[in-house]
Amino acid sequence: MNVLFALATGIMFGLGVFQILRRDMIKAAMGFYILFTAINLLFLAVGAYNGTVPAYVDANNQINGQPSDPLVQALILTAIVISFGTFALLLSFIAVTSRRFKTVDSNELDHLKG
Repeated sequence: MNVLFALATGIMFGLGVFQILRRDMIKAAMGFYILFTAINLLFLAVGAYNGTVPAYVDANNQINGQPSDPLVQALILTAIVISFGTFALLLSFIAVTSRRFKTVDSNELDHLKG
């Protein structure tokens, strides 16, 4: 299972970087979102702990087991919120650029050259 999880995360990283390098800004934005998701999966893989008791159970009342680490859950939730805000800002930049220059192709944005 760990090998499958690592392989899926690596493929998502590769696909995200490939999409970011595309000329179409919409596809590049989708690549950012895929990359953000791969980063969340990386946080989950690195911080996963095979505890036998959920993280929210009191340590004094647990029955035969180690509690899981709640820090991973907090980091992933924070990363999701930050990636959502960053993605919304990126899409707004693309919308403004496409309205101003009438294209989403980054090769056709000649007006930005000095």
